[in-house]
Amino acid sequence: MTINKIGFDNEKYLKEQSKNILDRATQFGNKLYLEFGGKLIYDYHASRVLPGFDPNVKMRLLKRLKEKIEVLICIYSGDIERRKIRADFGITYDTGAMKLIDDLRDGGIKVRAVVVTRYNGQQIVKQFMNKLERRNVKVFTHRSIKGYPTNIDLIVSEEGYGANQYIETSKPIIIVSAPGPGSGKMATCLSQIYHEHIRGINAGYAKFETFPIWNLPVKHPVNMAYESATADLGDFNQVDPYHLETYNITATNYNRDLEIFPVVKKIMLRIIDKKLAYKSPTDMGVNMAGFAIIDDDLVQQAAKQEMIRRYFRYSCEYAIGVADKKTVQRAELLMKELNLIPLDRKVVKHARQASIDAQKKGKGNEGIFAGAALELKNGVIITGKNSTLMHSASSLVLNAIKELAGLPDNIHLLSPNILSSISKLKSEVFNHKPLSLNLEETLIALSISADFNPSAKVAMEKLKELNNCEMHSTHIPTPGDQAGLRRLGLNITSDPNFSSERLFIS
Repeated sequence: MTINKIGFDNEKYLKEQSKNILDRATQFGNKLYLEFGGKLIYDYHASRVLPGFDPNVKMRLLKRLKEKIEVLICIYSGDIERRKIRADFGITYDTGAMKLIDDLRDGGIKVRAVVVTRYNGQQIVKQFMNKLERRNVKVFTHRSIKGYPTNIDLIVSEEGYGANQYIETSKPIIIVSAPGPGSGKMATCLSQIYHEHIRGINAGYAKFETFPIWNLPVKHPVNMAYESATADLGDFNQVDPYHLETYNITATNYNRDLEIFPVVKKIMLRIIDKKLAYKSPTDMGVNMAGFAIIDDDLVQQAAKQEMIRRYFRYSCEYAIGVADKKTVQRAELLMKELNLIPLDRKVVKHARQASIDAQKKGKGNEGIFAGAALELKNGVIITGKNSTLMHSASSLVLNAIKELAGLPDNIHLLSPNILSSISKLKSEVFNHKPLSLNLEETLIALSISADFNPSAKVAMEKLKELNNCEMHSTHIPTPGDQAGLRRLGLNITSDPNFSSERLFIS
């Protein structure tokens, strides 16, 4: 696929989505609680499956509406307790929540409070709450409700939602977001609506959705890519039977929304005027993404590539013990439905060939022969191999920026003296093994070399052109490689092989 082509119109999306949010807000009168599904900021999944989608388009939308909105951020106490990791940034959910607050503030968006859901007095959660409160961030707690979500009588009572802390808000639209799924956003919205109505304030609920896209078929690759992205959660897409029965329109939704809808409807009927109650899960959503797709063929190809990426990611997570076999099998099954194989990702074949070439030349490290490949935006494939001097990711990035800078292969970007100094520091001071440079260390060495090496300076300026390029490695990147690759913005996949026989890798 051609990377520079556009399949999604951000401006059309912003116009239609903001209009529909405002229309929905007026439907309920005084206030709308709008649950934001998916990532509010840095939605890289959307940008990968919808080429041209601005990963921060939702922030742009919030800025358009900022005079009418404020934000609540939910975080499940159990995610804090077990230190759940956000894979896109490599940070824990509690850190992700704080980063989200900073990002929203930077955009001029008011964060009213953080809501810790299903709180049970855990000490580590209390420390997180203290940290926020001492930085002048308001924190509220909601405890589990016995029998949730089926015991409607208890839920919609003083002992249910009524026992939750009420959060006073002043804007007509309340955005309810979270650092990840399962954070209690919907329950927080419904709890707030209950409290608002107790106080005589008309309030309603809606979901800001991106995936699945309701007006695309269930088996459209974009919607299947969503299934693959949530394979660890067991989500799957279905035709919304409530929507079909009510409107005779086929709409795509997913199992959790369909399963919870009867409960949500019953809860809302206890609180709001029955004339305002939704007739289908699709009705609950505000999702105009499908209307902003301008090149369906391009979008389908991009979605298929994302499904392959997800398969590799789950395979690696299984190897390191954080995913189960069922998740990998689910991702593989989805690929098979579209007749996809791992080698349909172009860089995979080249990375594996680079590993074979390294083995033939006997150039590896600790008996491991790793290869990596990267596709530049002009379609040129660059490869790299590991050695006793540096990791395969390091050699790959150096080779790529040399190509972009028009420098010959025999030009050295890194000073031998700097490499020697770093190796000495690692061996004699830090007692690190192996001594070969990971990507983060290589980039530091490159920045130092750029001060006195004109070639290194020219090459370093090309690093930003690697953003959004596709890359594959035959081995799972080390933490130092992962940090560097993440900062460069590469779309990285890898085979589920370890880069060393050592159990601890820095």
